[in-house]
Amino acid sequence: MADSFHFSVNIISRGKGKSAVASAAYISGEKIKNEWDGVTHDYTRKEKILVKNIILPDHIPKEFNDRSTLWNKVEMAEKNSNAQLARQFIIGLPKELSLSENKNLVERYIKENLTSQGMIVDYAIHDESQDKNGNIHCHIMTIMRPINEKGEFLAKSKKEYILDEKGEKY
Repeated sequence: MADSFHFSVNIISRGKGKSAVASAAYISGEKIKNEWDGVTHDYTRKEKILVKNIILPDHIPKEFNDRSTLWNKVEMAEKNSNAQLARQFIIGLPKELSLSENKNLVERYIKENLTSQGMIVDYAIHDESQDKNGNIHCHIMTIMRPINEKGEFLAKSKKEYILDEKGEKY
């Protein structure tokens, strides 16, 4: 088994010139038009996308299983030019595991840590290995706002800090 893995988390934000639709098109290798700014993002030539899927919490309407619908609704729900649109995780996966084992590992992580908290998750597993260097990794995108059973976006959650015994943030 490999002795180190990559794991990074960042926020997709309009303030940084990013788009949730563009990121979703990239990770899935699809062509998606962003209804917020009218730009079409075409990554249909992207290769080595091994798996792509959207996982919904039980209460979310099935229309959010469509990538274009999901991320365009996220874009349209946010009005500010500096809006935070989505969280993105990039996770290095063990090259020693089969694709099926890596997929199961990723989906278990998603269900235990993200959809169980009410987040919609869009993920893809990429293998951009050159000369078998083992660059298999997963892109995970999650929504920032909770959604109710009618498919309506709710207010973003307030921060709740975890404090140590002295009342200081970890």
